[in-house]
Amino acid sequence: MMIDGRSIAEDVYGMLLADRESISHKIRLGIIVGIDDPVIESFLRIKKRAAERLGVEIVRVDLVGADTGQLIAAVRTLSEETDGVIVQLPLSENVDTDAVLAAIPSGKDVDANGPQHDPSVFAPVANAVGEILERSNVEIKGKNVLIVGHGRLVGKPVEEWFHKHLVRTSVVTDSINLERQSPDADIIILGVGEPGLLKPSMIKEGAVVIDAGTAELGKKVVGDADPACAAKCSVFTPVPGGVGPIAVAMIFKNLFELASRR
Repeated sequence: MMIDGRSIAEDVYGMLLADRESISHKIRLGIIVGIDDPVIESFLRIKKRAAERLGVEIVRVDLVGADTGQLIAAVRTLSEETDGVIVQLPLSENVDTDAVLAAIPSGKDVDANGPQHDPSVFAPVANAVGEILERSNVEIKGKNVLIVGHGRLVGKPVEEWFHKHLVRTSVVTDSINLERQSPDADIIILGVGEPGLLKPSMIKEGAVVIDAGTAELGKKVVGDADPACAAKCSVFTPVPGGVGPIAVAMIFKNLFELASRR
């Protein structure tokens, strides 16, 4: 089954439009951008379009070249002025990313990236993975789940999501262990950003492959899985058009949840 992420996202937006009617105040989403990156800009354009259809005002702050202190100050200011704050990752290498994310108040942490984020709000990618598994009727209990990569945007929050659903996972961060473990995995979640990392020869028939990895290759956004993997999978998410659109919708689901508490 090839997942149509755009179609699923449309369903989520339909529900959010209904939820929007119960929130009387103007909803504002603050986004801080710390580096110039074409993939980031692509994601931001998608977020902007989604915000416009949902009646959300985007407050974008560009701080390319800013240091840790300047970014923390911007986070604190935006937190006072908006219903939710996103620090668009990655930031530059000279910045203490953990310190910047820790400055986001739990009630404003839309991406659930901070150490004290609201426990009822999952990271958008983790929510997207859960939505795909549920809609595809994939049973997760007792399955061999392999998470490829352990970054703060995909691997860590997805691992947290599975653990909260009482499902054990294995995590690999290198190609050698991936080749060793992927043939036995029932469910594989990818989030490395290395084009074509997972090959058809590395997975078993009927595997579920959810590709949340993104990178730019030849001016195109591609995923971590070779598209040819789809022929062996019971569930497969393409890049683009798979996890990404759903994750963007989940950003606004989180935002509406936090905004409704004001």
